[in-house]
Amino acid sequence: MSTALDNLALDRTDDGILTITVNRPTKLNALNAATIADIKQAMEMARDDERVRGVIITGSGEKAFVAGADIAELAGLDEVMGRRVAEAGQEVFCMIEESTKPVIAAVNGFALGGGCELAMACHIRVASDNARFGQPEVNLGLVPGYGGTQRLTQLVGKGKSLELLMSADQIKADEALRLGLVNHVVPQAELLNFCRQLLTRIISKAPLAVGMVIDCVNAYYSPERNGYQAEANAFGRCFRSADFHEGTQAFLEKRPAHFTGA
Repeated sequence: MSTALDNLALDRTDDGILTITVNRPTKLNALNAATIADIKQAMEMARDDERVRGVIITGSGEKAFVAGADIAELAGLDEVMGRRVAEAGQEVFCMIEESTKPVIAAVNGFALGGGCELAMACHIRVASDNARFGQPEVNLGLVPGYGGTQRLTQLVGKGKSLELLMSADQIKADEALRLGLVNHVVPQAELLNFCRQLLTRIISKAPLAVGMVIDCVNAYYSPERNGYQAEANAFGRCFRSADFHEGTQAFLEKRPAHFTGA
């Protein structure tokens, strides 16, 4: 199944993988308000469609994943409007981060500003060997607005995060891998296939358990939640699921498990 929103191309395969492609090639897939709204709609579709088991987010073309925000749109904002734009973007990126269906960023080129923030909101990041990452907002007299100061620090640590945020330096894919910003680096021609293979392995596991893993890991970073208690609660809930009974029975019978997500 293939469809499109104004700024996205959507493709759902029979194995349950939805690929969301940011499709503004003449703007290097830069994020504007309409594109953020389209991503929100696509993630809502993924959440509500039982046929979708996992999501890949990428950019059109070979040059850019998302090369940043649409500067022409930002130039006309005042303080109140700027805060609202940031809050709207944060809402959508938190929706990605909190999705109980796994989301992989296939970073096929420049991931700058909002693009880097979009990639960091995904659960796993795979970069092509020509990818570049950076938060160049201070070059414009800005700070990241979609969660970049928070997620970059979580991923690479305080000192390196501050250096990258304050210097606006771009880093190559191999450096992003060394820092833990990405999980894998592969040749660009192999990027989407690698992501599909990785996501296929993940969605072959018990869907409820995979979703609970995401929630428990996110709980570690939430000041309002006790991550250990979240884990204990999730562990307990697993015992009433059909997937737990199927998984344990399949293990004892030495056969593949057939999970239903119940």
